[in-house]
Amino acid sequence: MKFNKAMMPLIAGILLSGAPILGNADVAQRYEASCAACHDTGALNAPKTGDTAVWAKLKAEKGMPALVQSVRNGGKQMPAGGLCNDCKSSADYAALIEFMSK
Repeated sequence: MKFNKAMMPLIAGILLSGAPILGNADVAQRYEASCAACHDTGALNAPKTGDTAVWAKLKAEKGMPALVQSVRNGGKQMPAGGLCNDCKSSADYAALIEFMSK
């Protein structure tokens, strides 16, 4: 499928809805394999998993597309891709962000 600008509202709606693209077990496994090392403990100032107030503020201030982009590109102490070798799409990253924000 080829991406075009007309698809942006649909893609944004899916990402912003928080609808899991992967099953919860798949997201949990990906989280443990890639995100947990920093987001469980808050290492390197990573927002902690389950800190709903911090995640709500991040999502409100930056928006999901910007959060996904920051994971893809890396930044500050986060490596590009967030150590998720299995993540292939923005939806994969968005599902992990939603998982951490609950």
